[in-house]
Amino acid sequence: MNKFFLQAGAVLAGLSVALGAFGAHAFKAALELSQRTDTFETAARYQMYGGLALILVGILSEKISHKLITWAGNAFLLGTIIFAGSLYLICATGVTIWGAVAPIGGSSLIAGWIFLLIAVSKK
Repeated sequence: MNKFFLQAGAVLAGLSVALGAFGAHAFKAALELSQRTDTFETAARYQMYGGLALILVGILSEKISHKLITWAGNAFLLGTIIFAGSLYLICATGVTIWGAVAPIGGSSLIAGWIFLLIAVSKK
């Protein structure tokens, strides 16, 4: 399972850099016009955090054999997709109702850190 989390983390982190660059250059005018620059930057930043968290989980899963490590990785992946994805959707569509979905992703990210803490503490 560690290989999957390492790969997913690398993809998420790489895409966050690419999307951040597009937001800063290609989409800059549209984001400024819609006043969504901060929202887009938050999405890219949390996507990077999620990617790095998955890489951490992938590395730690080699040292710590506990089901909560897998739970942490799954929570980070799901949380990153839902949280950052909902913010990207707001920026792309202008439909702010997607903001109601973001707390689900945020809660999943928090759960991932809690699962990771418990798994490391039990080692």
